[in-house]
Amino acid sequence: MVALQMLTEHPICDNCLGRQFALLGHGIGNKGRGKAIKLLLTLERHLHSYDLGEGALDLLKNVATNGSSEMTGNVLRLFNEPAKAEWRCFLCEGAFERIDSTIVNAVRELENYEFATFLVGVELPLDIAEREDEFKARFHVTHGESMKSQFSRNIGKQLCQTTKKEVEYLKPDVVVLVNPFLNRVRLQINPIYVAGRYKKLVRGISQSRWICGKCNGKGCEVCNWTGKTYQDSVEELIGLPLLKMVQGEEIAFHGAGREDVDARMLGSGRPFVLEIKQPKKRSIELRRLEHIINKQADGKIEVLGLYVADKEVVRQFKRAESTEKTYNAVIEFDREVSDEELRNIEEILSEATIRQQTPIRVLHRRSNLTREKYIYAANTKRLSQNRAEIKIRCQGGLYIKELITGDDGRTNPSVASILEVKATPLQLDVMNVGGS
Repeated sequence: MVALQMLTEHPICDNCLGRQFALLGHGIGNKGRGKAIKLLLTLERHLHSYDLGEGALDLLKNVATNGSSEMTGNVLRLFNEPAKAEWRCFLCEGAFERIDSTIVNAVRELENYEFATFLVGVELPLDIAEREDEFKARFHVTHGESMKSQFSRNIGKQLCQTTKKEVEYLKPDVVVLVNPFLNRVRLQINPIYVAGRYKKLVRGISQSRWICGKCNGKGCEVCNWTGKTYQDSVEELIGLPLLKMVQGEEIAFHGAGREDVDARMLGSGRPFVLEIKQPKKRSIELRRLEHIINKQADGKIEVLGLYVADKEVVRQFKRAESTEKTYNAVIEFDREVSDEELRNIEEILSEATIRQQTPIRVLHRRSNLTREKYIYAANTKRLSQNRAEIKIRCQGGLYIKELITGDDGRTNPSVASILEVKATPLQLDVMNVGGS
């Protein structure tokens, strides 16, 4: 019998012996399975000891010595044979007997966080994992489970009972990472995501926090000791109130595209997702949060339609970078332009494909490529003899300022090239993102 061979060569606890046969039987844990196997071996060796004598008795000694079975020891004493009392499991080194202490440590760590679901992850020392692999190979174990799997299940069940929370395999709030051999517990707190739309009602606000390039965020005369190029950002105006509410450590802002610092975001707003890392709280009063953000922003931005999201929404933003957008721009020309010239702009740019090489102003952060973007419609409105307003409905990713100026020929066609004038964008507003 394989189990007898195992116990003949190594001391093995009930959990580790039962685990080698985990797929056999139903409704019994590995510890109970291991005890049952040792009981069966004891009864069998005891019976054979009457018929086979010393040989069977020696095997009974192995079961008692390497199996640490109380009943086997009692049987040996009937033959006036002592059983070895002190030993350590060859596979787990007694870690399964210390599991209660690990549970206590895990509960203590979890007390600082609000969560509804969790998942247990187990970290095993390399030498322990290799030892078990070699053991299974040597004894041709085909109906067992891994030590990591048993630890995860046992710890998970006890944490469920203690915390009254549920195990979640796909998207847990918290991952409890346990090393039962070092009695070490660390938590991986999964982020929370809040999505919605924002309007940027004034110019001069960046979308993301912009670190001062001179001091790299440390504070200097150039940034007035703030560490930032721009005092305000959409990311901070939305994110800091949420960060405080959930007691998180860090924010990451994900927008469906971005507008320039000097551009407003109007209409129904731009979709965004705010990611909060390491939150201690997960319950969010969305209407109250919306009110706090808008009040503290004091007319600079406005958020609306907040809802709890997940990482998939961020992925959708990445896939939807080319979604339809609408812009309004005020253009100043270096000469008077006629009504016919304005109509010419509309005719050439409407339903046109624009070839746009990466603008000079963003070459430091984007690859130098030529991209093709489509304009669905262009409409103009005269404001004065040398000024006009243009409304562009286009594929996302088109640089509107360069569509106006031509960017030294890097955008073609452009307003400047169509009229053969110098065209300067004075104001730019984003009116619509994603067909909203």
